[in-house]
Amino acid sequence: MRIVSLLPAATEWISVFGQQEALVGRSHECDYPESVQDVPVVTEATYASEGDSTAIDNAVQEQLRQGLSLYDVDLERLRALEPDLIVTQDQCEVCAVSLPELEAQLGDWTGGAPRVVSMQPQTLKEVLDEALRLARTMDVLDSAMEVIANLETGLRVLRDEIGVDRTTNPQSLPSVACVEWLEPLMVAGHWMPDVVEMAGGRPVLGDPGEPTEPVAWTTLRDADPDVMALMPCGFSVEETRRDLHYLTERPGWNDLASVQSQRVALLDGNAYFNRPGPRLYRAIEVLASVLHPEAVAPEPPVATWERRWGPAPDASPA
Repeated sequence: MRIVSLLPAATEWISVFGQQEALVGRSHECDYPESVQDVPVVTEATYASEGDSTAIDNAVQEQLRQGLSLYDVDLERLRALEPDLIVTQDQCEVCAVSLPELEAQLGDWTGGAPRVVSMQPQTLKEVLDEALRLARTMDVLDSAMEVIANLETGLRVLRDEIGVDRTTNPQSLPSVACVEWLEPLMVAGHWMPDVVEMAGGRPVLGDPGEPTEPVAWTTLRDADPDVMALMPCGFSVEETRRDLHYLTERPGWNDLASVQSQRVALLDGNAYFNRPGPRLYRAIEVLASVLHPEAVAPEPPVATWERRWGPAPDASPA
Protein backbone atom coordinates (compact mmCIF):
# COMPACT_ATOMS: atom_id res chain seq x y z
CA MET A 1 0.00 0.00 0.00
CA ARG A 2 1.13 3.54 -0.84
CA ILE A 3 -0.07 6.14 1.67
CA VAL A 4 -0.14 9.94 1.67
CA SER A 5 -0.90 11.52 5.04
CA LEU A 6 -2.13 15.11 5.18
CA LEU A 7 -2.64 14.99 8.95
CA PRO A 8 0.24 14.99 11.47
CA ALA A 9 -1.63 12.78 13.94
CA ALA A 10 -2.33 10.22 11.21
CA THR A 11 1.35 10.21 10.25
CA GLU A 12 2.21 9.37 13.85
CA TRP A 13 -0.35 6.56 14.00
CA ILE A 14 0.87 5.15 10.69
CA SER A 15 4.42 5.14 12.02
CA VAL A 16 3.66 3.63 15.42
CA PHE A 17 1.62 0.91 13.69
CA GLY A 18 4.73 -0.06 11.74
CA GLN A 19 3.63 1.26 8.34
CA GLN A 20 6.03 4.16 7.83
CA GLU A 21 7.64 2.44 4.85
CA ALA A 22 4.27 2.69 3.08
CA LEU A 23 4.23 6.47 3.56
CA VAL A 24 5.07 8.04 0.19
CA GLY A 25 3.82 11.60 0.83
CA ARG A 26 3.00 13.91 3.72
CA SER A 27 1.81 17.40 4.58
CA HIS A 28 4.27 20.15 5.43
CA GLU A 29 3.13 19.89 9.06
CA CYS A 30 3.86 16.18 9.43
CA ASP A 31 7.11 16.44 11.38
CA TYR A 32 7.14 13.41 13.67
CA PRO A 33 8.75 10.96 13.91
CA GLU A 34 11.89 12.66 12.64
CA SER A 35 12.43 9.93 10.07
CA VAL A 36 9.44 11.18 8.03
CA GLN A 37 11.42 14.30 7.07
CA ASP A 38 12.65 12.47 3.96
CA VAL A 39 9.10 11.78 2.75
CA PRO A 40 7.96 14.14 -0.07
CA VAL A 41 5.77 17.09 0.98
CA VAL A 42 2.58 17.72 -1.01
CA THR A 43 1.01 20.71 0.81
CA GLU A 44 1.82 24.24 1.90
CA ALA A 45 0.04 26.93 3.89
CA THR A 46 -1.52 29.79 1.93
CA TYR A 47 -1.44 32.23 4.86
CA ALA A 48 1.40 33.74 6.87
CA SER A 49 1.84 31.01 9.47
CA GLU A 50 4.75 32.73 11.19
CA GLY A 51 4.30 35.36 13.88
CA ASP A 52 2.65 35.71 17.24
CA SER A 53 -0.87 34.73 18.31
CA THR A 54 -2.53 37.87 17.00
CA ALA A 55 -0.68 37.92 13.68
CA ILE A 56 -1.50 34.28 12.92
CA ASP A 57 -5.15 34.67 13.88
CA ASN A 58 -5.47 37.80 11.72
CA ALA A 59 -3.90 36.01 8.75
CA VAL A 60 -6.20 33.00 9.12
CA GLN A 61 -9.35 35.10 9.54
CA GLU A 62 -8.51 37.25 6.52
CA GLN A 63 -8.04 34.16 4.37
CA LEU A 64 -11.36 32.75 5.56
CA ARG A 65 -13.17 36.09 5.01
CA GLN A 66 -12.04 35.97 1.39
CA GLY A 67 -13.37 32.43 1.05
CA LEU A 68 -9.89 31.09 0.34
CA SER A 69 -8.37 27.81 1.38
CA LEU A 70 -5.73 27.77 4.11
CA TYR A 71 -3.75 25.05 2.33
CA ASP A 72 -2.65 24.23 -1.19
CA VAL A 73 -2.20 20.67 -2.36
CA ASP A 74 0.40 19.98 -5.04
CA LEU A 75 -1.84 17.80 -7.20
CA GLU A 76 0.85 17.11 -9.78
CA ARG A 77 3.20 15.72 -7.15
CA LEU A 78 0.33 13.91 -5.44
CA ARG A 79 -0.62 12.12 -8.65
CA ALA A 80 2.99 11.24 -9.35
CA LEU A 81 3.19 9.47 -5.99
CA GLU A 82 0.33 7.16 -7.06
CA PRO A 83 -1.16 6.71 -3.59
CA ASP A 84 -3.65 3.98 -2.78
CA LEU A 85 -4.75 5.79 0.37
CA ILE A 86 -4.89 9.47 1.37
CA VAL A 87 -5.55 10.37 5.00
CA THR A 88 -6.95 13.77 5.93
CA GLN A 89 -9.41 15.28 8.44
CA ASP A 90 -12.86 16.83 8.56
CA GLN A 91 -12.71 18.53 11.91
CA CYS A 92 -10.90 21.87 11.79
CA GLU A 93 -10.30 23.96 8.67
CA VAL A 94 -7.28 25.57 10.34
CA CYS A 95 -5.50 22.39 11.44
CA ALA A 96 -4.95 20.56 8.15
CA VAL A 97 -6.37 20.01 4.66
CA SER A 98 -10.07 19.28 5.13
CA LEU A 99 -12.05 16.52 3.45
CA PRO A 100 -14.25 18.87 1.34
CA GLU A 101 -11.17 20.70 0.07
CA LEU A 102 -9.42 17.48 -0.82
CA GLU A 103 -12.49 16.01 -2.53
CA ALA A 104 -12.84 19.19 -4.60
CA GLN A 105 -9.22 19.03 -5.69
CA LEU A 106 -9.44 15.33 -6.52
CA GLY A 107 -12.58 15.85 -8.57
CA ASP A 108 -10.83 15.47 -11.93
CA TRP A 109 -8.52 12.64 -10.86
CA THR A 110 -8.15 10.35 -13.86
CA GLY A 111 -7.80 6.62 -13.57
CA GLY A 112 -8.26 4.74 -10.32
CA ALA A 113 -8.72 7.39 -7.64
CA PRO A 114 -7.13 6.66 -4.25
CA ARG A 115 -9.24 5.84 -1.24
CA VAL A 116 -9.66 8.81 1.13
CA VAL A 117 -9.96 8.31 4.88
CA SER A 118 -10.97 11.31 6.97
CA MET A 119 -10.22 11.26 10.68
CA GLN A 120 -12.46 13.40 12.88
CA PRO A 121 -12.25 12.42 16.54
CA GLN A 122 -13.98 14.64 19.08
CA THR A 123 -13.18 12.79 22.33
CA LEU A 124 -10.29 10.71 23.65
CA LYS A 125 -12.25 7.52 23.04
CA GLU A 126 -12.89 8.59 19.47
CA VAL A 127 -9.16 9.25 19.01
CA LEU A 128 -8.59 5.53 19.64
CA ASP A 129 -11.61 4.51 17.55
CA GLU A 130 -10.33 6.52 14.58
CA ALA A 131 -6.82 5.12 14.98
CA LEU A 132 -8.20 1.58 14.86
CA ARG A 133 -10.33 2.47 11.82
CA LEU A 134 -7.19 3.68 10.07
CA ALA A 135 -5.38 0.48 11.10
CA ARG A 136 -8.21 -1.60 9.68
CA THR A 137 -7.93 0.25 6.39
CA MET A 138 -4.20 -0.51 6.31
CA ASP A 139 -4.91 -4.15 7.28
CA VAL A 140 -2.79 -3.95 10.44
CA LEU A 141 -5.55 -4.11 13.05
CA ASP A 142 -3.93 -6.83 15.19
CA SER A 143 -0.63 -4.99 15.58
CA ALA A 144 -2.48 -1.71 16.16
CA MET A 145 -4.54 -3.22 18.97
CA GLU A 146 -1.32 -4.43 20.59
CA VAL A 147 0.20 -0.93 20.38
CA ILE A 148 -2.87 0.67 21.93
CA ALA A 149 -3.09 -2.02 24.62
CA ASN A 150 0.47 -1.19 25.67
CA LEU A 151 -0.33 2.53 25.77
CA GLU A 152 -3.44 1.85 27.86
CA THR A 153 -1.42 -0.27 30.28
CA GLY A 154 0.94 2.65 30.83
CA LEU A 155 -2.04 4.91 31.48
CA ARG A 156 -3.44 2.54 34.10
CA VAL A 157 -0.08 2.50 35.88
CA LEU A 158 -0.03 6.31 35.86
CA ARG A 159 -3.51 6.55 37.35
CA ASP A 160 -2.54 4.08 40.06
CA GLU A 161 0.43 6.33 40.89
CA ILE A 162 -1.78 9.37 41.38
CA GLY A 163 -4.48 7.37 43.16
CA VAL A 164 -7.33 8.26 40.81
CA ASP A 165 -10.02 5.93 39.54
CA ARG A 166 -13.69 6.04 38.58
CA THR A 167 -14.75 6.26 42.24
CA THR A 168 -12.74 9.42 42.90
CA ASN A 169 -14.82 12.48 43.74
CA PRO A 170 -14.06 15.03 40.95
CA GLN A 171 -14.38 17.88 43.44
CA SER A 172 -11.32 16.56 45.25
CA LEU A 173 -9.16 17.05 42.15
CA PRO A 174 -7.43 20.28 41.06
CA SER A 175 -9.48 22.36 38.62
CA VAL A 176 -7.73 22.93 35.29
CA ALA A 177 -8.24 25.40 32.43
CA CYS A 178 -6.53 24.42 29.17
CA VAL A 179 -5.80 27.52 27.10
CA GLU A 180 -5.47 26.65 23.42
CA TRP A 181 -4.93 30.17 22.08
CA LEU A 182 -3.73 33.34 23.76
CA GLU A 183 -5.10 36.18 21.59
CA PRO A 184 -7.97 35.85 21.07
CA LEU A 185 -8.31 33.79 24.23
CA MET A 186 -9.61 30.25 23.65
CA VAL A 187 -10.15 27.32 25.99
CA ALA A 188 -9.68 23.80 24.63
CA GLY A 189 -12.56 21.42 24.00
CA HIS A 190 -12.55 18.17 21.96
CA TRP A 191 -10.42 15.52 23.72
CA MET A 192 -8.69 17.89 26.13
CA PRO A 193 -11.25 17.64 28.98
CA ASP A 194 -10.80 13.85 28.76
CA VAL A 195 -7.01 14.28 28.87
CA VAL A 196 -7.36 16.43 32.00
CA GLU A 197 -9.52 13.80 33.68
CA MET A 198 -7.08 11.02 32.77
CA ALA A 199 -4.26 13.12 34.26
CA GLY A 200 -6.13 13.46 37.55
CA GLY A 201 -7.69 16.87 37.11
CA ARG A 202 -11.11 18.49 36.87
CA PRO A 203 -11.56 20.42 33.59
CA VAL A 204 -13.28 23.80 33.66
CA LEU A 205 -14.84 25.83 30.81
CA GLY A 206 -14.00 23.44 27.96
CA ASP A 207 -16.56 20.72 27.21
CA PRO A 208 -15.58 17.19 26.09
CA GLY A 209 -16.35 16.56 22.44
CA GLU A 210 -17.16 20.21 21.75
CA PRO A 211 -15.04 22.54 19.59
CA THR A 212 -12.52 24.91 21.10
CA GLU A 213 -14.23 28.27 21.54
CA PRO A 214 -13.22 31.85 22.36
CA VAL A 215 -13.90 32.90 25.94
CA ALA A 216 -13.97 36.28 27.61
CA TRP A 217 -11.09 37.03 29.94
CA THR A 218 -13.60 37.72 32.71
CA THR A 219 -15.02 34.21 32.28
CA LEU A 220 -11.61 32.62 32.78
CA ARG A 221 -10.78 34.99 35.63
CA ASP A 222 -14.06 34.20 37.39
CA ALA A 223 -13.52 30.45 36.97
CA ASP A 224 -10.14 30.95 38.72
CA PRO A 225 -8.81 27.41 38.19
CA ASP A 226 -6.24 25.82 40.48
CA VAL A 227 -4.04 25.13 37.47
CA MET A 228 -3.74 26.88 34.13
CA ALA A 229 -2.28 24.76 31.33
CA LEU A 230 -1.17 26.81 28.33
CA MET A 231 -0.98 24.79 25.11
CA PRO A 232 -1.60 27.08 22.11
CA CYS A 233 -2.36 25.14 18.93
CA GLY A 234 0.80 24.58 16.92
CA PHE A 235 3.04 26.34 19.44
CA SER A 236 6.14 25.12 21.20
CA VAL A 237 6.85 26.03 24.82
CA GLU A 238 9.20 28.81 23.71
CA GLU A 239 6.59 30.30 21.37
CA THR A 240 4.10 30.28 24.22
CA ARG A 241 6.63 32.06 26.49
CA ARG A 242 7.06 34.69 23.78
CA ASP A 243 3.32 35.41 23.74
CA LEU A 244 2.67 35.06 27.46
CA HIS A 245 2.27 38.83 27.79
CA TYR A 246 -1.20 38.49 26.22
CA LEU A 247 -2.23 36.92 29.55
CA THR A 248 0.09 38.54 32.08
CA GLU A 249 -0.95 42.05 31.00
CA ARG A 250 -4.65 41.37 31.57
CA PRO A 251 -6.35 42.88 34.64
CA GLY A 252 -6.40 40.52 37.59
CA TRP A 253 -3.75 38.13 36.25
CA ASN A 254 -1.63 38.33 39.39
CA ASP A 255 -4.66 37.62 41.58
CA LEU A 256 -5.45 34.26 39.98
CA ALA A 257 -5.06 31.22 42.23
CA SER A 258 -2.89 29.44 39.65
CA VAL A 259 -0.57 32.44 39.41
CA GLN A 260 -0.35 32.92 43.16
CA SER A 261 0.54 29.24 43.66
CA GLN A 262 2.83 29.26 40.60
CA ARG A 263 0.82 26.53 38.91
CA VAL A 264 0.72 28.00 35.42
CA ALA A 265 2.28 25.42 33.10
CA LEU A 266 3.56 26.13 29.59
CA LEU A 267 3.20 22.93 27.57
CA ASP A 268 4.12 21.85 24.06
CA GLY A 269 0.76 22.04 22.35
CA ASN A 270 2.13 21.28 18.91
CA ALA A 271 3.86 18.02 19.81
CA TYR A 272 1.35 16.59 22.24
CA PHE A 273 -1.92 18.20 23.20
CA ASN A 274 -3.27 19.54 19.89
CA ARG A 275 -2.76 16.32 17.92
CA PRO A 276 -5.13 13.35 18.27
CA GLY A 277 -2.24 10.93 17.92
CA PRO A 278 -0.36 8.36 20.03
CA ARG A 279 1.61 11.06 21.87
CA LEU A 280 -1.57 12.07 23.69
CA TYR A 281 -0.49 9.43 26.19
CA ARG A 282 2.70 11.38 26.83
CA ALA A 283 0.55 14.51 27.05
CA ILE A 284 -1.45 12.89 29.87
CA GLU A 285 1.78 11.95 31.64
CA VAL A 286 3.23 15.46 31.32
CA LEU A 287 -0.01 17.05 32.55
CA ALA A 288 -0.19 14.60 35.47
CA SER A 289 3.30 15.76 36.48
CA VAL A 290 1.87 19.30 36.68
CA LEU A 291 -1.22 18.31 38.67
CA HIS A 292 0.39 15.72 40.95
CA PRO A 293 4.13 16.46 41.07
CA GLU A 294 4.53 14.63 44.37
CA ALA A 295 3.22 11.36 42.89
CA VAL A 296 4.34 11.35 39.27
CA ALA A 297 7.89 10.79 38.08
CA PRO A 298 7.58 10.38 34.29
CA GLU A 299 10.04 8.22 32.41
CA PRO A 300 11.74 9.72 30.54
CA PRO A 301 11.76 12.78 32.82
CA VAL A 302 9.85 15.82 31.57
CA ALA A 303 12.17 18.04 29.52
CA THR A 304 12.10 21.83 29.39
CA TRP A 305 10.82 21.73 25.81
CA GLU A 306 7.81 19.73 27.06
CA ARG A 307 6.95 21.82 30.13
CA ARG A 308 8.02 25.05 31.78
CA TRP A 309 6.45 27.02 34.60
CA GLY A 310 4.97 30.44 34.11
CA PRO A 311 6.25 33.55 35.89
CA ALA A 312 5.61 34.29 39.54
CA PRO A 313 3.17 37.10 40.42
CA ASP A 314 4.38 40.55 39.37
CA ALA A 315 7.26 39.00 37.46
CA SER A 316 7.94 39.28 33.76
CA PRO A 317 8.63 36.16 31.64
CA ALA A 318 12.34 35.29 31.69
